[in-house]
Order: sequence, then C-alpha cells, then structure tokens
Amino acid sequence: MFKKLIVWPLTVILIIAVAFVIHLLWFKPLFINHFFEKVFIEFAFDSPETLTQIRILKGTPLRFYHNDLDDLSQEQGDKLIARLQRDHQRLQSYSDKYLTKSQRLSKQVLADFMEMQIALYGEFQHHNYPVNQLFGVQNGYPEFMAVQHWVEDKKDAAAYISRLEKVGPQFDQVLEGLRIREAKGITPPTFVVDRVLVEMRGFVDKPANENILYTSFAEKLDAVDPELALDKDKWLTKAEQAIETDVYAAYGQLIAYFEELKPKTTSDHGVWKFPDGERYYNLKLKEATTTNLTADEIHNRGLAEVARIQAGILMILEGQGYDIDQGFAHAMQLLSDDPDQYYADTDQGREEILAEYRTILEEIDQQLAPSFALRHKSALEVRRIPEFREKTAPGAYYQQPSLDGSRPGMFFANLYDIKASPKWGMRTLAYHEGVPGHHLQKAIQSELTGLPTFRKLLGFTAYAEGWALYAERVAYEMGLQKNPLDNVGRLQAELFRAVRLVVDTGIHRKRWTRDQAIEYMQENTGMASSDVVVEIERYIVMPAQATAYKTGMDHILKLRRKAKKQLGDRFELRDFHDVILRNGDLPLNLLEVQVDDWIHETPK
Repeated sequence: MFKKLIVWPLTVILIIAVAFVIHLLWFKPLFINHFFEKVFIEFAFDSPETLTQIRILKGTPLRFYHNDLDDLSQEQGDKLIARLQRDHQRLQSYSDKYLTKSQRLSKQVLADFMEMQIALYGEFQHHNYPVNQLFGVQNGYPEFMAVQHWVEDKKDAAAYISRLEKVGPQFDQVLEGLRIREAKGITPPTFVVDRVLVEMRGFVDKPANENILYTSFAEKLDAVDPELALDKDKWLTKAEQAIETDVYAAYGQLIAYFEELKPKTTSDHGVWKFPDGERYYNLKLKEATTTNLTADEIHNRGLAEVARIQAGILMILEGQGYDIDQGFAHAMQLLSDDPDQYYADTDQGREEILAEYRTILEEIDQQLAPSFALRHKSALEVRRIPEFREKTAPGAYYQQPSLDGSRPGMFFANLYDIKASPKWGMRTLAYHEGVPGHHLQKAIQSELTGLPTFRKLLGFTAYAEGWALYAERVAYEMGLQKNPLDNVGRLQAELFRAVRLVVDTGIHRKRWTRDQAIEYMQENTGMASSDVVVEIERYIVMPAQATAYKTGMDHILKLRRKAKKQLGDRFELRDFHDVILRNGDLPLNLLEVQVDDWIHETPK
C-alpha cells in the first residue's frame, strides 16, 4: 500500500512532464522563454556532434547521441530551412508588450539570426565549398573525435568505435551535396582541390595505428578508470579495424571525387562567378559585419586605415633604429630577418613558444581587475594545432569551453612555420585568442545566467572578432606591451585586419586574382609569406568573414568614444566593458542600443 502511494504521484508527475515536453516540442509554447528553449532543443537534438561538444547531457543516462554523427544530407538541410521559417513566424507572434527588456533583446537577437539564415540558406544554400582547405568533414571529423568526444567508461569507448564505423554514410551525404553544387556550376578553384587532396592523402597515407583517430583514442583510454584501461588493447584493435575499413574507405571516396573534379575547375576565385554572385556577396557582408556597409565603403575604409596604421608602425621602427627610407615592406622585412626575433626551428623551440604563450596569459590574468569587473571562471589551455592540418590551418584559433565547464577553452597555435611566430607578435596573438580576447568573452558568455541557452552559444562574427581585436588594444592601454616592438606586433595585427577589408572586397567584388591579393597583402603587412598565402586562400573560401574583425573593433571604439563624450567624468572603463560583455554576442546595432541605454541610465 505504501509503495502504491509513492508510485502513483510519481507516475502522475512523469505523465505531466512527458505531456509538457510533447507540447513544448510540437506546439507553440505559451511563454517565450519556453519557445527559446524549444528552438535550441530542436537544433541541438538534430546535431549529435553539438550535444557532444556542449556536454549539457554529459553525466546523465541520456547519451543516445554520443555514438552518432550529424546528418549532412540535402533532405536534412531542407528540413532545417523549413523549420527556421516556421520558427521565425512563431517568434514574431509573441507581442513585445508582454515581454521583459531581456526577453525583447533575446527575441530581436534570434529574429536577426533567423532572418539572415533564411535569406542565405533558403536561396543560396549551395553557394559555398563545404570541403575546403580550412574546414569540412575531412579535417573537422578527426578533430571532433580527438578533441570533443570524451571517453570515461565502456559506453563512451563503444560510442567512439560506433562513430568511426558511421563515417562512411556521413561522407556519402557530403558527396551528395558536392555533386548538387557541381551540377549548378559551383565548383571550388583549382588550388582548393589541390590543398584538400594533399591533406586527405596525407591523412590516409599512414598505418591506422599512427592516425590521430587511433592515438587520441589511446590517450583517452589511458586517462580513464583502471577497469577500462585493462581492456585497452581490445578497444584499440576495434579502432584500428574501423579506421582501416570504414574511415579510410570514406576518405578514399572523397579523394576519388576530387581527383575527378580537378580537371573541371578554374582559377576564378571570387563569388562573383556564382549565379547571382553579387547579391550573395552583399548578403555575406551583411551577415559578417551586421551592418549595411557596402563593398565599396568597406574597401575604401580599408585603404585609409592601411595608410594610417603603416605610418604608426614606421614611426616606431625608425625609433628603434630600423631603416624606413625604402618604404614599409622593406622596413618590415628588416624586422622579419632578425634571427633574434624567433625561437629555434625545433621541437624544443615549439614547446618554448607554447610555454611563452602560457606565461603571457598568466601575467595578464593577474592584472585585469582595473579594467574588468565581469570575469570568467573557465580555464584556458594552449595547444598546438594538430600537425596533420597545420599546412592549411590559420595562424591560430580558439574553441570556447563546454557549457558544463568540463572542457576548458582552448587556444590553438599553428607552429608549422616558425617564421610565422615572431616574438614581437606573440603577446598580441595571446591577448586576441586568450585573455582579454576570445577566451574572456566566450567563457563569460557560456557562464551567463538568466538567459536562454541559445544566447550562450550563438555567435556574431563582427562582435566576437571585433571584441578580440579591441582586446589587443586594451592590453596595450593596460601597459602590457612595454617593448616598442610588441606594439609593432599590435599595430601589425590591426593593419592585417585593415588589409583584409581591401583584399576580401577586392577578390569578391573587384575580381582580383589570388596572386593580386597575395601581392597586396605581402607588400602591406610584412607577414610571413606562408601566412599570407593561407590567409588569402581563406578569404576565397570564406567570403566576407574577414571584413568583420576591423568593422567590429571600430564600432566598439566608436561606442567607447560616444560614452566618454556623453558621460565625461562619470565614464568608467570597467562599466563600459561590462555593458559590452554581459549579454554575450550581439549584432552591432543591438550592441549600440545596450550602450545607449547604459549612458542614459548612468546616475548624474
């Protein structure tokens, strides 16, 4: 009788909970906060890889997704667009009259994001290169397995093997999309095909037990409980078999496709070559910058900023005794030729670079208080970019921590070419990717409370990259670049982003060739030639994205000047930074509204 009294209310509670979830997922929720979570849940549950990455279900029995990969089929893509259109209509049905200020902001953020995705992928979903030298399943899959997939027990180990065995169907879905693009006349430039073929052949041209999918799995097994470690050989044998059969076969099909495609490719590099390419590029610019700036406005802004920043760099170099009479490129070459500015081109030298990045970040972390009240909790790791993808990877990149805090933020540095890591540029790169740049901002975003889950994860490039570039300047203003050459590194990083405004619009609007863009960037940045080539090739496959950095930084600086002017002595830098950071990523127009509200609400 007593058991019945307990079981009955538990059954009722379970029925009510299930009914609530069904209503939440299949009907329009009554409250907008529930709608926000519904949108996020549907998106996340459609992406097993996202669920693994954010780890919100880690430690629960709900690990159904941990042995599966994302569905990349055309059918799934069409389904996602249809859902976006439906959810956008439902979002607009919630009246602002009944929403709090925070809810209205969340509604506007989600609406802006949805509208851009619908505009881009409803009509232009095939206007891209899903497999290229920077990203795609060919390098994203092994990195996901090595970095994101956790192994803590037998179920996790079995899930790892399952994901190795399921790579074939996923690659088939990618091939389906590539063939659709080819039929529409959307094929990558020849160099992209050459790069991905080199990358993929290198990936499969080694014994399975030397592949990163095997070695990283072995490391995961070594780090878990002894019971699982006892079965290590059994699990590794299964992994080796799956890599040799399923994984290498999938890569073989993708290699064969690109070998067949190569004779059909051309050296036309801009998206102007796509059907309706000009309108597509305009949309990409709007997505990247979250502004209505035109390609010509961005191009001209870049030219003006290049001239201004170069003058500042030359002034510093002249003060340090460098010959500037032969122009900017020659002066930067003199600095680049100085052997004292590099670590040894050895494994030990590369370890010293990583150690120096860690030292720089530890130093600034101790000095943030005067400029930042809002702080992050998540740790930051500095790692080398996996060697199998160093040749075509960017100079560095950042991965934000998981929502549950079990995985720290990660700053990945490219150490392939030692000349691309001069000592005078290291502080600036560490501040950009780490603190007070991406890690501080993204960790704060993932740790925000009282906001819908999507707000902790959604990204707007102009905001995030604009903040990271702005953070480089803040570190300088904090007095952390006392060596004048470190300030050259900061200015060169800003110059690099100004040059991006010129070359991105040059390639995709003004029809510059790849060589023209490389020549312009080489002459106007003083960067290592290996970095210049990688960067230009990046802009070709990621149109407009590179215009976001300088645009975002300039906008944040404009808002700071505005706040200083209107608040006068009441202006506090710590408070300004809190306003910028406390809502996570925002489109620039909505960020300006937050700053305006703060100005008006600051006591007189």
